[in-house]
Amino acid sequence: MRLLFLGDIVGRPGRDALVKHLPDLRRSLRLDFVVVNAENAAAGFGITRGVAEELYAVGADVLTGGNHSWDQKEALSYIESEPRLLRPHNFPRGTPGRGAAVFQAPTGRKVLVVNLMGRLFMDPLDDPFQVVEQVLAAHRLAGTVDAILVDLHGEATSEKMALGHVLDGRVSVVVGTHTHVPTADVMILKGGTAYQSDAGMCGDYDSVIGMDKAQPILRFTKKISSERLSVATGEATLCGLYVETDDRTGLATRAEPLRLGGRLAPALPTLAS
Repeated sequence: MRLLFLGDIVGRPGRDALVKHLPDLRRSLRLDFVVVNAENAAAGFGITRGVAEELYAVGADVLTGGNHSWDQKEALSYIESEPRLLRPHNFPRGTPGRGAAVFQAPTGRKVLVVNLMGRLFMDPLDDPFQVVEQVLAAHRLAGTVDAILVDLHGEATSEKMALGHVLDGRVSVVVGTHTHVPTADVMILKGGTAYQSDAGMCGDYDSVIGMDKAQPILRFTKKISSERLSVATGEATLCGLYVETDDRTGLATRAEPLRLGGRLAPALPTLAS
């Protein structure tokens, strides 16, 4: 399978980049399945029905979330009726929605997507290591599903790396989100799991993690937060992780970063002719 994971969509610039590039990427890379973290997609804070539909329309198969999942209150009801929208699976029991589900790609293959949130420097949620084990107890790579992708939304690279090693050989991809900065550690772990500590954001990098620079700088230098943060409005860089898997095992055979447009140096996987 050919999988693409795109990091945190930040506001209108991130959505515009997705609209501009994803349809062509689906064709040129012959993508089977696309997962997008969309917890910042609505003006930088949360997700709405309208925004989600916009992302589905241009080629996103599944949307994942994080600590901003509920910033738009309509998400609390919308997520109950939209199976393609996930939130971290280790939220407390009774939280609306779900954080893990099996989806069928257009080719008929089955993909398990698991959305988790880290606990280091984050909210004290349920243990993501135990929660993912519960999910994997019901699904086996190259058995019940053809691919398994895990999005760990968290601050600490150590926590993300630890989860990658714990799941190595049992899932296709472990990829981090939340810091909005693409890490240079794309690799296939020893057991065959594709890994990246953070996919980066789809947003304007002439910013402070996607937000207009003025307010964050004022907060850091003067300890003044007089205004709500607003999304930086320049051209976004589309950032993500491209993975190819072995159809027999579901494990990764290729993993490469993807960066397209905006200010960051480009990195675009190509298919062999």
